[in-house]
Amino acid sequence: MSTVAESPAAATPTAPRVVELEITGACQLRCTQCFADSGPGGTHGAMTADDWRRVISDAAALGVREVQLIGGEPTTHPAWAELVGHALGSGLQVEVYSNVFHIRTGWWDVLAREGVKLATSYYSDRAEEHDAITTRPGSYERTRANITEAVRRGIPLRVGIVSVLPGQRVNQARRELEALGVTEIRTDRTRRLGRAALPGAGADAAELCGRCGHGQAAVLPTGEVTPCVMSRWLTTGNVRDRGLAAVLGGAAWAEALRAIPARADGSVCDPDCKPASDSGDCAPAEQEACDPKYSE
Repeated sequence: MSTVAESPAAATPTAPRVVELEITGACQLRCTQCFADSGPGGTHGAMTADDWRRVISDAAALGVREVQLIGGEPTTHPAWAELVGHALGSGLQVEVYSNVFHIRTGWWDVLAREGVKLATSYYSDRAEEHDAITTRPGSYERTRANITEAVRRGIPLRVGIVSVLPGQRVNQARRELEALGVTEIRTDRTRRLGRAALPGAGADAAELCGRCGHGQAAVLPTGEVTPCVMSRWLTTGNVRDRGLAAVLGGAAWAEALRAIPARADGSVCDPDCKPASDSGDCAPAEQEACDPKYSE
């Protein structure tokens, strides 16, 4: 992982709107395109629950509006529900990005709290295709059932569909989600990062949406701060050493933002993980998807 060099100079940071907290690298699934390369062998990293609480408090003090708990699968972390409560108590909105493969009965009460939103991924209206991408048999049925339950409970829900396989039934998956009552659906192409990187290829900033760090920041399980969970090689400092405000106000953060190429057409089309632009998002009502022409 490359690190952007830091100089002693620091500036007062501009508060991001969203801070992504990648609280674990563990996941029940091992999706073929995972940018974080997470899976059953992943760990919770070096950050303790106290470390995460401190980051959340620092984010609130900076004026951040929302934190996202992401992974890996955030609900595999033993303190995830407590961290949700701490964020809400700090005046922050919370989005939990879960694969919803396994939701314990008591967790629904956490997800249904005011100020909490749920996000997940979905790949196809056919079990065999969905499960081929997650590499976990039965994931389609369990994900679909828990999406249905979230809608039934009135939990705000965002679903992302990533095109991974040739001829993948993306449009049919969208229609199935709409039939289930999901109203916020985003589509994206596979970003050639992490597990989906081309053989022998290094990290490619051209695979990013171009808005990493603009309105958002991410903290990895190591405590390293990056402009986005997808730009994880651009580490700019560690919250365990310096704190969030110091990292965001440092020269390494500014240098990392300069290393990320803007989209040539000037448009904003955010990856599935988390749109953080105040100026606009990929609007599924206005465009089919961020990249490919999907087959019927």
